Amino acid sequence: MDRIALVLADGTTYQGINFGAPAPLIEEVTGDRDRSRLNDVGEVVFNTAMSGYGEVLTDPSYTGQIVVMTYPHVGNYGIDEAWSETGTEANVPRAIQLAALVVRSLYTGPVPQGRLKLDDYLRISGIPGATGIDTRALTLDLRDRGSRNGLLCRPADGMELSRTETNRAIEFLREFPSMEGRGLIEAVGTKVPVQLPGSGGPHLALYDCGAKTNIIRELQALGCSISIMPSTATAAEIRSTGAQALMLSNGPGDPAVLKHQVAQTRLLLGTLPVLGICLGHQIIAEAAGARTSKMKFGHHGVNHPVREEIPPPQRERGRVFVTSQNHGFTVDEDTLPEGLQVWFRNANDGTVEGLRDDARRIRTTQFHPESAPGPTDGRWIFSAFLEAI
Repeated sequence: MDRIALVLADGTTYQGINFGAPAPLIEEVTGDRDRSRLNDVGEVVFNTAMSGYGEVLTDPSYTGQIVVMTYPHVGNYGIDEAWSETGTEANVPRAIQLAALVVRSLYTGPVPQGRLKLDDYLRISGIPGATGIDTRALTLDLRDRGSRNGLLCRPADGMELSRTETNRAIEFLREFPSMEGRGLIEAVGTKVPVQLPGSGGPHLALYDCGAKTNIIRELQALGCSISIMPSTATAAEIRSTGAQALMLSNGPGDPAVLKHQVAQTRLLLGTLPVLGICLGHQIIAEAAGARTSKMKFGHHGVNHPVREEIPPPQRERGRVFVTSQNHGFTVDEDTLPEGLQVWFRNANDGTVEGLRDDARRIRTTQFHPESAPGPTDGRWIFSAFLEAI
């Protein structure tokens, strides 16, 4: 294994060991490549989950990001491709979505039969990883100073980056686009409509901006038939499916730049029951007239407490449950239009975690009720939405 460096946009550098696919030399990073589609460069974010690295790797919402796992020992139970969250792209599974993975300690021992080692899985997928990084210091840095772009590269001398190499990395990162203003959903999601049969449940249209597989699994478990529509679909095309309701999926990037998806959703609000998850929640908010903004370091993990602000009649307000989350943008509560109420709120920082408009049959969650990786506290959201239909 070669030495590797993680360089942040401000020049902060963390040393480690390369695993998975070989990280490039700095000359290769800064060469003439498409800077919007690099596997070793991206926004550096930390994930606080203690398990579920297989689901994290394949979550389309991590497109364009380098993920730091705060749990120190990663890889001990291997990778089973059946855990993939890559969704459906004309029924063909997609590859790993994130740009790179950073861990404190990579497990290299045996794994259960039929599974791949994490090192082999990243190498086969062409994704670099870094182990031996001081992830505690790195996480505190990102928490205190905010997420920012970074890159992984190998030093030319095999030991440490020279001052010239570091300066070259910093200069490259200054020109690399920040996550704010990036529209990334073209890189994920189905490109053609996909029809999935149901078993007696309602017919839903799923606006696929990078849907996680478990969203589809949960809907199918409730008997729903699903028309998965590409993110380029128009409101007329979605209506033509004959669906009884619309769901907007999760996905990567900045919701404020998704003008097409926001405009088409605006045409559908009030005509169909609508449920949005994560990016879908943000698109619905933008379509309704609210605004979104970039968070300092976002919410990435499976242990985020959420408080229910508008409970059903039989339950008191204020129930708290634990959720799985992955987002770097939030809906600005001060911009919510009349009728759109805060359904859920983050119990840690008070940010909006869900919206509701009973008159227009709108339901949204910033968190992931499909719960993979994560607990199952939010799974009831799906059945509650079907009742609203």
